[in-house]
Order: sequence, then C-alpha cells, then structure tokens
Amino acid sequence: MANTRLNPIRIIVTGGTFDKDYDELSGTLTFRSTHLPEILRASRITVPVQLEIVRLIDSLEMQDAHRQEIATACQRAPESTIVVTHGTDTMTETARFLGAAAAHDPELGAKSIVLTGAMLPYTVLHSDAAFNLGFALAAAQLVDSGIHLCMNGRVFAWDNARKNTNLGIFEELTPDPDSNQKDTTP
Repeated sequence: MANTRLNPIRIIVTGGTFDKDYDELSGTLTFRSTHLPEILRASRITVPVQLEIVRLIDSLEMQDAHRQEIATACQRAPESTIVVTHGTDTMTETARFLGAAAAHDPELGAKSIVLTGAMLPYTVLHSDAAFNLGFALAAAQLVDSGIHLCMNGRVFAWDNARKNTNLGIFEELTPDPDSNQKDTTP
C-alpha cells in the first residue's frame, strides 16, 4: 500500500450518469443537482471531504474546454487526493487529458487523482454509483500519485483503460499477464 494516512479528499463533480435523475414528465434523464452529499451521508464517510461542482454535464457533451476546467480544479485544489465523478462514455478521454496535463505539471502529477462514474444513475435501483464512489475514495487514498480510473472494483492506469460497451464494464487496453482468464478465441 502506497499511502494509509487519513488525507482530506476533494471530490470534483462533473455530472455524468452518476448524477442524473429520471424526469417523469419528459421521460428523459436530466440533472437537478449532485447526489454526492446524500451518498456520503448514507455511506458514513469519515474522511474529510470537500465537494466542488465543476459542472453537471453528460460526458458525451464533454469538450476539451470542460476537461481543462477539471484539470484547473485539480491543480488549484489544496488536497493532494482527488476523486472526479465523471460520465463513463468519455471518462478515458478525460483521464488521458489529465495524464497529459500531469506530465507537464509536476505539482498536478504529484497528486493522486481518481476518476469514477456509474453505468446506472444513483437514483435507479441496482446502481453501481455508491459502490464506485466508495471504491474510488478508498483507492485514492492508497494509489501512488498520478491519474487513475476506478470502475467495476478495479483500478486502471489513465492510459490503459477502455469502456467495453458490449459488456458494460471497464477493462484494460492490454491484457493483464497475471490474469487467470483464459483466451477462448479460436
């Protein structure tokens, strides 16, 4: 384990499925506000946490200008441990953007930054949002400095993850040589 101290954590909220609500009048998923305070209360998180809402946006609408806002929020955060909630569709693009920014900014690169999201909104039964947030909060305190993604109970390097849209999970770009999974392709 790299770090077991109780460091304060900044959670940077950017929207994504994590924070969507079902609008029964329009039949669409929309943003009203973030669910993070409710999740943190229900989870009884005892780590000091600061919430910062950068924006509430669907990640398919995320542009590099938005990614720069996230990078700037991470750079100016006094905390060295940061969790970013993000939509899963473009989370890997934002991770790569932050990875490139960290390569040019040693102070940013010295922080432990973890991106996480949800495949189902927090308000939907059987959502993975609360688990992914809890896992990301734990991982952010334990991983080495740098940019990481936490999804499906796994930690990924910023440059070695992809969303498998056929399976609805995140996986490594390159196969894990230590994996017990067998290749079943003919």
